[in-house]
Amino acid sequence: MIFFRKLIFIICVLFTFSIAYADNHDTEKNIVEKAKEINQKIKKQQALQNSNISSEVGKEEPLPLNDPFVGDGSLGGGSSVKLIADTEEEKRNLSVFNYKLIGVIVGKDEGYASLINEDGEIINLGFFEELSPGIKLISISQKEVVFERGEDSLVAINFKNQIIERNN
Repeated sequence: MIFFRKLIFIICVLFTFSIAYADNHDTEKNIVEKAKEINQKIKKQQALQNSNISSEVGKEEPLPLNDPFVGDGSLGGGSSVKLIADTEEEKRNLSVFNYKLIGVIVGKDEGYASLINEDGEIINLGFFEELSPGIKLISISQKEVVFERGEDSLVAINFKNQIIERNN
C-alpha cells in the first residue's frame, strides 16, 4: 500500500508539473504572437506615414523659381529699351536722370557701363554709344561714367547714384 501511495503521489506530481509546463508554454506563444501583432501595427503606421509624406511632397523635386541656365530674369535682362524716342514723353523717359549706374567694365581699348531704369530694365552702353538722341557716353572710370549732352554740357553718374552736371 505504501507503494501505491508513492506511485499515486509521483503520478500526481508529474501531472501537476506537466500542466504547469503547458501553461508556461502557452503564455510564451501568446507573448510572441502579441509582439508580432504590435510589430505589424507599427509597420502599417509607418507605411501610412510614408504614403502621406510622399503624397504631399510628390516623387519629383520642385522646380527652382528661376532657371539658372537662362540668366537673371529678375533684372529684366531679356527685355530691350527703345532707344529712338518719337514723342517728348519718351525723350524724357530716356533722359540720363532716370537711370542708375549698376556696373562698369573698363579695359585698355574698350569700356562698358550698365544702367538700370525705374522699371528694372537694364541697358549696356559702350564708348560713344547714345543713351538717347544727343546723350553720348564719353568716359568710363572705376567711380563714374560721363555722358556728353549737347556740345557744351556733361553729365556724370557715380555709384552713389549722384548725378552731377558739368560745363565743358
